[in-house]
Amino acid sequence: MFKRMREDIRSVFDRDPAARSVWEVLTCYPGMHAVWMHRIAHWFWGHRLRWLARFTSHLARFFTGIEIHPGATIGRRFFIDHGMGVVIGETALIGDDVTLYHGVTLGGTSWNKGKRHPTLENGVVVGAGAMILGPITIGAGAKVGSNAVVVKEVPAGGTAVGNPARVVLREEGDKDKARMEMAQQMGFSAYAVGRTEDDPLTKAIHGLLDHAVETDRRLALLIARLEQMGLSAEEALETADKFDPKYLSKIVD
Repeated sequence: MFKRMREDIRSVFDRDPAARSVWEVLTCYPGMHAVWMHRIAHWFWGHRLRWLARFTSHLARFFTGIEIHPGATIGRRFFIDHGMGVVIGETALIGDDVTLYHGVTLGGTSWNKGKRHPTLENGVVVGAGAMILGPITIGAGAKVGSNAVVVKEVPAGGTAVGNPARVVLREEGDKDKARMEMAQQMGFSAYAVGRTEDDPLTKAIHGLLDHAVETDRRLALLIARLEQMGLSAEEALETADKFDPKYLSKIVD
């Protein structure tokens, strides 16, 4: 039990830069308190002490503002940031290293018994106010944007945004990886924004990143070609006026 608690505390420091001390996490993080009380309620539920399980869950909701049904199955290092208004249904299944922000709903779309709530695989991140409804699966490492309404499955590594949610980014290709690397070099990262996003500002930023990546590629190729010709970059700059621009273009292309 204490090993699991240490894992939970470590996960807060890994995912929340505002956390400053273990004492602060122990006393001031309702998401952590809700998870710990859920483990007690889930134990009662598994031993068919259903009323006691529900009452424990009710107390957790009263003190934290987070409602987790005692029947929900939750993996390790589960982190609820801020937490207020989070609702997790009875048949929800949550894997390891999952992160939820405030106002998230893992709900059902049917009054029938049986599996009716979502499954979140390992490493899923769900933004504030998002709703994931029905017995669908959100694949490992997927991200759900803030205020999205997800009623269809999201593939592993995908990013779902909007109402109704659509997948705007699957596993990153070479161009996406280069774009992200360039963004990090420039001091920011376009987190969870896909290249098909309709926002004009996002398109403009992606255009600048793509141009920077292409410029770096062409410069690296030019330097490599010059070195093959026995010239260093410094020597080439000193004698740049002797080169025909059309010839330089042929070297790069």
